[in-house]
Amino acid sequence: MIHAYSFPTEIRVGAGARKLLPEKLKSLGLARPLLVTDRGVAAQPFLEEVAQLAGGIPVFSDMGGNPCESHVRGALAAYRAANADSIVAVGGGAPMDVAKAVAVLARNDGALFDFAIDANPPRIIEGPLPPILALPTTAGTGSEVGRSTVISEDDTHRKRILFSPGLLPRAVFADPELLVGLPRPLTAATGMDALTHCVEAFLTVAEKNPLCDGIALEGLRLCAKYLARSCDAPEDLEAREGMLDAALMGAVAFQKGLGANHSCAHALSTVADLHHGLANGVMLPFVLRFNYDARPDAFARLAAAVDAPGGDFIAWVEALRAKIGIPAGLATLGVSSDQTARLARIAAADVCTPLNPKPIAEADFKRLFDEALA
Repeated sequence: MIHAYSFPTEIRVGAGARKLLPEKLKSLGLARPLLVTDRGVAAQPFLEEVAQLAGGIPVFSDMGGNPCESHVRGALAAYRAANADSIVAVGGGAPMDVAKAVAVLARNDGALFDFAIDANPPRIIEGPLPPILALPTTAGTGSEVGRSTVISEDDTHRKRILFSPGLLPRAVFADPELLVGLPRPLTAATGMDALTHCVEAFLTVAEKNPLCDGIALEGLRLCAKYLARSCDAPEDLEAREGMLDAALMGAVAFQKGLGANHSCAHALSTVADLHHGLANGVMLPFVLRFNYDARPDAFARLAAAVDAPGGDFIAWVEALRAKIGIPAGLATLGVSSDQTARLARIAAADVCTPLNPKPIAEADFKRLFDEALA
């Protein structure tokens, strides 16, 4: 059964939801979409079906898991060559982010990072932007309901964020059948990204937002119910759909803010090219221990949401992490002790750091990375 709702993006969730794509393109009057995806998704059997559902459209897939400015330039060239009027983004966070960045430059002249939130000053993203229709193939970033895009600089690998309400996709087709072939390691890593979004959004010291808090707790509950199931039984469509719901909720919740765990993950992606969700999953218990004394009441509510044994939420996270195959530290992932000082500098300067529930300095980040390497 396919469920339909708006929040405010039009969302269709359920097995076969992808088949509603032609109807939506027609209703919006879109005749020349470009399909943006990555190399991994392009190799999946369903990609050709999706392209045909959209009318046999051209495909740009020359990117990997961490999107950078050169990927955006390549996709923009393909968009212009096709005289496209819209974008169908198929994949995880990378294709979604590149699609959004292409939409910015298709409507706005100038360099991409002139529009980054840390530019001095950032240029305003003028609209309307070309419509984006999103088909997620992972349950993690929730970028399909997000208003931002994260793109790395090619030379420094520094992550830059662009934000605009116009970046919100026009429609989402969350089809669990598209996740059946997702390998266990990616299911686990992207699922930990969704879980971390829910946890950090709930703990952040950003302005009061009870709506985001409630969504975060429900998203966390769904992760507790369905993440391990998705890893153990990849063809379990109920579990896959449950994690798609959790990813959507995590992305909505973190509009409130994130914290130091994402600062660590951004640094690890920059320095060691780690998958974002994997980095989040590895670092989460270390950061939670650092933050615990600032929000013990909030930790109790997190524990209740997942029915953690003994009310110990951090131990529950560690047990889940072990069950789905996320490493307990960084040592096996190619990170070395001579990188921790640079990792700490980058994390301390990250945009997520000021919203951490407890003040955290560069020296604190250094200790966290050292602990994760021990």
